[in-house]
Amino acid sequence: MTLDHIIQSRRSIRRYLPQPVEREKIMACLEAARLAPSAENVQPWRFLVMDEPDLKDRVAREAFSGIYAASRFAAAAPVLVLMMARLDILANNLGRLVQGTQFYLLDLGIAGEHFVLKAEEQGLGTCWIGWFNLRAVRKLLDIPKKYRLVTMLSVGYPASQPVKPRARKELQNIAWFNQLED
Repeated sequence: MTLDHIIQSRRSIRRYLPQPVEREKIMACLEAARLAPSAENVQPWRFLVMDEPDLKDRVAREAFSGIYAASRFAAAAPVLVLMMARLDILANNLGRLVQGTQFYLLDLGIAGEHFVLKAEEQGLGTCWIGWFNLRAVRKLLDIPKKYRLVTMLSVGYPASQPVKPRARKELQNIAWFNQLED
């Protein structure tokens, strides 16, 4: 598969087969994420992979209940990956103070996208999940405050072929050369 094909075919998957995901495939995704660039190369990302069914199910119950029920589809995924940022890194704090940008969010986005593109290459489906109970997950997993929980990825084999993508804006409506043409 070419990178163009992977980018064009990748979709957010919300229905998964109950088939376990091979650990080596998850490791390949983590390695792709590890190689992502980050601001000042601080690599603030941390990944907690939950592929043990009992733990994953407990996390899903806590994460996707109540007002977070819209994300409960992810409970059917054989793997959940919690993405966190290490916040005690000077470059992240300095960037926020001087630039007003929380660079760790950009860094995690890049690393997460490396992960999901590698997953797509291996025939796995993923979905970015931002709507989940962060406090309940932190408490259940006893995650120290030095880590900022940012997002979660559901990972597994798609139960069906992804639907056609939604229409995208034309390139000339989102990108310009040398002068903004809004």
